Amino acid sequence: MNIKQKAIKGAMWTAIQNWVGQAGAFVVFFVLARLLQPEDFGLVALANVFLAFMQIFLEQGFAQALIQRDELEPEHLDTAFWTNVAIGVLLATLSFIAAEGIAYGFKQPELTPILRCFSCIFLISACRGTQQAILERQFAFKVIAVRSVLGIAVGGLVGIIMAVQGFGVLSLVGQQLTNELVGTLVLWKASDWRPKFKFSLTHFKELFKFGSNILVLNFIGFFNTRINDFLIGYFLGSVALGYYAISYRILQVLVQLLVRTTSTVSLPTFSRLTNDLERFRTAFYTITRLTSAIAFPVFAGMAVLAPELVALMFGQKWLPTVPLIQLLAISGILRSVSFFKSSVLVAMGRPVWTVRLKILSVVVNLIGFFISYPWGIFAVTAATVLRGLIVFPIGQWAIAKILSIPLRKYLKQFAVPLTSSLGMIAVLIIAKNYLMAEIEMKIFLLGINSLLGVITYLLMIWILSPKILHEFLDVGKIALSKSKQKTKKT
Repeated sequence: MNIKQKAIKGAMWTAIQNWVGQAGAFVVFFVLARLLQPEDFGLVALANVFLAFMQIFLEQGFAQALIQRDELEPEHLDTAFWTNVAIGVLLATLSFIAAEGIAYGFKQPELTPILRCFSCIFLISACRGTQQAILERQFAFKVIAVRSVLGIAVGGLVGIIMAVQGFGVLSLVGQQLTNELVGTLVLWKASDWRPKFKFSLTHFKELFKFGSNILVLNFIGFFNTRINDFLIGYFLGSVALGYYAISYRILQVLVQLLVRTTSTVSLPTFSRLTNDLERFRTAFYTITRLTSAIAFPVFAGMAVLAPELVALMFGQKWLPTVPLIQLLAISGILRSVSFFKSSVLVAMGRPVWTVRLKILSVVVNLIGFFISYPWGIFAVTAATVLRGLIVFPIGQWAIAKILSIPLRKYLKQFAVPLTSSLGMIAVLIIAKNYLMAEIEMKIFLLGINSLLGVITYLLMIWILSPKILHEFLDVGKIALSKSKQKTKKT
């Protein structure tokens, strides 16, 4: 099986993981949003800021280093595993001790038990990273998909039961803990690798040499993506953070469904093609073109239909999230284009470029927040989107330079999906305004508009660039043929 076939098969299983897993996660999210209050989601979002910050030191880039290396020795795996375990124990202890002080600093005493429960996640994650890196290196995305789906299903069930029983915010804590634990157990069950009691300083240095760049990148990435939660929680309170967290969660779910399907496979795929720049460029063109062709219309449709979606699925208490969701749809479109930037730069051995881009993004984000926060959560969200619009062209220039491709030629491939999405938006706005007076039930209004949007978009794609539709058909044929071959063997 060649690289292309492995990548498509991996993408197929990642798609199953994302679509099935995220569909289940969204159902759980939908139920919990109706059972709990915005303050509950705000508190857990604030706790997750500290969890994400501490996990940066736990991950330290070793997983990417294991995936990226051409030659991997047993000592690399043992050293990575025991390094993670030692750091996990240290972080869990520190988090448990510091929980009360952190809660006091935010004047939120409810944070203390949440943070102490979350300290267990460091121990669980420490035992998972090396196993997942091995499976990703082997393109064993079927196992990773099972792990994700089972974790979401069992964790969601625990969270809903706790919410119905009146546990409030702890329902979200129970959900997250269960998800992590089940996912880790599945990986250990699937992998035949077991750590030996060995540690090599030489191999540690080799992993850390590459991983240190990823560590810096993740550290900067934390400030780029999580600092808003911290600042919103501190300056605007848990209710505003709850609204922002829900809006951002919807964005993340869509990115997970539409973009991460291929991005998970992109690093191991790109890493195998670094010696053949022409094939690398072809793979990059294809993966970004197909991803944008799916993501553009979805985010565009979400922006137009957000008021009806929120009222129908989450209830009236979440209506303040509508303008935030509409703004974040712009970020979703930008992410679908630039999401593979890090994979390209890491695969080409240039993670420091990504570090520089992240530093720029962090600086612009902080400036935007402190200018905008006096005007409330909408202004903060608008500043976040503006940050993306400023940094985006610089990142695309870096990709064009490292792959030796004309920037104009690279950006031209997004013209058809963008034009088709804008046409779809126009049709949806007209249809929505007309049908609003005719149809009172929002579920029928959404259904008709969604169908009309899909038809309009596909028709415009077919007229403007039939090649994109043929590429989707080719990918589907390869995925189906591999699935049939596996069925015959079994």
